Amino acid sequence: MEPFSPPEPGLPAEKSSPVPEKKYHVLVGVTGSVAALKLPLLITELLKITGLEVKVVTTERAKHFYDVQEIPVTLYSDEDEWQLWKGRSDPVLHIELRRWADLMLVAPLDANTLAKLANGICDNLLTCVIRAWDLSKPLLFCPAMNTAMWEHPITAQQVEQLKGFGYTEIPCVVKKLVCGDEGQGAMAEVWTIVESVKRILEERDLPTQS
Repeated sequence: MEPFSPPEPGLPAEKSSPVPEKKYHVLVGVTGSVAALKLPLLITELLKITGLEVKVVTTERAKHFYDVQEIPVTLYSDEDEWQLWKGRSDPVLHIELRRWADLMLVAPLDANTLAKLANGICDNLLTCVIRAWDLSKPLLFCPAMNTAMWEHPITAQQVEQLKGFGYTEIPCVVKKLVCGDEGQGAMAEVWTIVESVKRILEERDLPTQS
């Protein structure tokens, strides 16, 4: 993992270009759902958006579902939080990431992390970033879990809790799940997620050509 360094101030535009290129920072959170298999594709598609810079925060369980070598951007996990901080003058990674990001996208959001976020639990790097999140910035989440878990009454309560915080749900869909069950609970398709990010960028007058 490369060490975290605070984002550098924007470089001045070249003389031939009076308007500097706008940069938008997207922090992707990935949790331990089988839908994390789609992380490489999601990152690839996000990087097609003009002016977008992406970093990833992963839970330890999410690592089971994707190959780190297929992730072409900086990826942070719990280990990096503790390695970065050695003393009082050192940066705190979850705060630095919170400051760096203009938008956060949690895809997939598994049942366990959903429950943690709804109750304010922050016991890993990802949940600490979200607990410290600047609520003036957009946070999008994509639930993903087995149909039986999705249909449990507490799930709807927890999703509504997150929406009450001001977060935006990208709803899960009906399909045949990896476990063999068919029903609601699959993560939204990658193109749907990317289009949702583009829509937020458009609302903030940022370039979205891909």
